[in-house]
This record gives sequence, C-alpha cells and structure tokens, in this order.
Amino acid sequence: MTLKYKRILLKLSGEALMGKAEYGIESETLIDFCKQIVEIVKMGVQVGVVVGGGNIFRGVKGAKQGIDRAQGDYMGMLATVINGMALQDALIRLGQDVRLQSAIEMSKICEPYIRRRALRHLEKGRVVVFAGGTGNPFFTTDTAASLRAIEMGAEIVLKGTNVDGVYTADPRKDATATKYEQVSFDEVIHNNLNVMDMTAFALCKENKLPIIVFNIHEADNLLRIVSGEKIGTLVS
Repeated sequence: MTLKYKRILLKLSGEALMGKAEYGIESETLIDFCKQIVEIVKMGVQVGVVVGGGNIFRGVKGAKQGIDRAQGDYMGMLATVINGMALQDALIRLGQDVRLQSAIEMSKICEPYIRRRALRHLEKGRVVVFAGGTGNPFFTTDTAASLRAIEMGAEIVLKGTNVDGVYTADPRKDATATKYEQVSFDEVIHNNLNVMDMTAFALCKENKLPIIVFNIHEADNLLRIVSGEKIGTLVS
C-alpha cells in the first residue's frame, strides 16, 4: 500500500479517551486508538502523539472555579502526563516500542522533551508520546501539537476528535450545518471556524503545515488517511 504521509503528528484530545464514560480513560477506547497507531507504524509511518488532559482536568475550567490560571494550567499539564502514561502502557501491551516525553521534567516516569532525541526515536520506528503541553501556562495542547509537529518535521497534523470534520456550525446544535471537505487557512479565519485555538492555528498557517480534522473513533480512519483517502476535513 502506498503511503501519502511518512511522518505525522496525531493530536488526541483528552475527551476522546473518555469514550462513553463521563470522566477519565475508557480502556476499550484507549486500546482501539492504540491499535490504529500500531497498524500504521507497521506500514512504515513515523508517529508522534500529543495528548490533551481535558478528561481529567482543564486549566480554564479550574480558573472559573477560583484556581489561579497559571496553577490550573500546570495541573492540566500533569493530567496530560497521566494520559500519556496510559497511552504508553497500552502501546507496549500491543508490542509497540514507545517513548513518553514530557515538557515538564519527571525523570522517574518519562524522558524530558529533547528534540533530537525525539527525532531519533521516530527514525527507529518508535512512537513518541509528547506530554506536558508546551511546558508553559496559557498555551493549549493544540498549540503543543502544532509546535511539536513543526519541530519534528511532520508532514501533517491529524486532529482526532469526536466529530468527523469541520462544519459551518456546530452540527449538534444546528441541523443545517454542513461539513467542509477542504478549507483554506484564510477561510477558517474569515468564517471563525473552530479548528484549533488561534495560536496553534497561526503556527500551522505560518509554516504551511496542513491539518486534517477527523473522527478518531471510526476504525481504520488513521490507516485510510495515511494511505491518501479523503477523510474528515483538510485545512491547508
């Protein structure tokens, strides 16, 4: 099978890891995601993963409850490390070599983020899970995904979500909402479409790094995307 993409950055939201649960990590969903990752690695795709933490704690929500915003964001970064550890464990159980790196040093449980080391892991066929966001408060894990993708020389950011693409409006609230098959960076800004936060989006736009927003819950979607099939919405 011909591969369209040889090196990708997969962005997984913390909410996606919940599956049908109301909080935390649903083990069946976690394994399903990891099986998709292992499948494309076996085909020769180099995979970096940035994981969110919204299934455990979200800094913005903490701030609304009176927690200092910077403190809340650091708490959210720790949540991404928990999710990263879960991904690492699931991938190992599936026989996949994997390294967990964190932007916040936690030497007992993961490697510190070092760009050249991460690149070497990818070249050796290891999945690299990037946790801890950017390591700084006031930045989202979407921004971390854009940043790591650029640093790793990824060909594309694949944003795995609970919806199958980008719509003209929220399809859960507006029955007339229609899906974009492809949309430009400028159209996203002009129409105020919810693809990523603006910092993350600006990084991708400036570096001409395309984004595909797709439903990670549909089996084989990752495989179909890296093989060149049109899945979700392409932003370029």
